[in-house]
Amino acid sequence: MTGIQTDRLPFMKMHGLGNDFVVVDERGIGQCVDADLARRVGDRHRGVGFDQLAVIREGSDADLELLFWNSDGSTAGACGNATRCIAAWEMARRGTDTLTLRTERGILHARDAGDGLTSVNMGAPILDWAAIPLASDVCTLHLPVEGDPVATGMGNPHCSFFVADAEAVDLSTFGPAHEHHPLFPERTNVQVAHLVAPDHLRMRVWERGAGLTLASGSSSCAVAVAAARRGITGRSVRIDLDGGTIHVEWRDDGVWMTGPTAHVFDGVLL
Repeated sequence: MTGIQTDRLPFMKMHGLGNDFVVVDERGIGQCVDADLARRVGDRHRGVGFDQLAVIREGSDADLELLFWNSDGSTAGACGNATRCIAAWEMARRGTDTLTLRTERGILHARDAGDGLTSVNMGAPILDWAAIPLASDVCTLHLPVEGDPVATGMGNPHCSFFVADAEAVDLSTFGPAHEHHPLFPERTNVQVAHLVAPDHLRMRVWERGAGLTLASGSSSCAVAVAAARRGITGRSVRIDLDGGTIHVEWRDDGVWMTGPTAHVFDGVLL
């Protein structure tokens, strides 16, 4: 324990396409989440279990402020599916169909897309090597790494491989080997994807600090941007992940992703 009071701490369990989250609303109760709590709650055998833990705080220049923790106690700069889940929940609570959310990516805009879908603009992709960040000045469209991946920043660093068959890749070894590649000083999310049709990709993901996940919003955005930059697809794509389907569109105002969300249950940490 760290001295932060966590007795009887309410939380919500949510998921977007199986990418699952514990959400703690700190509004009105003060700061109560730290790295130690994230690690303990993130343990799927002795805690609650999650891919990321999301913290809601009062926003000074947006409706909400969000912070994200990985299950290993590290922080994440962005978490697209958690952002969509929280946006859907908060819009329903407020009775509105738009919302602004501040993250490390800046102010993100969310909207109710109808039919149980929620859209979030994850902002413009980061394509400069130093800002992603990479350890050296290399071409982000063709990294000097076996497999010829693409580097993209979407609040987190991403390393995207286009392969013949994403399902044939053993991500349990491939993922961590590239998460810790020396070219990525802050580690990286790793994606493998193959083309199904000109506007359709199949993707699987390994997230830094979390491991193999059923889906990842920021990873989906990164792969869509990488595929468009390579000329593999256009700027609007359907992406099939292990947990379901998300739609990503790289527009002039940023990268929009649209998909379903689920509020699974409410609980209390004892």
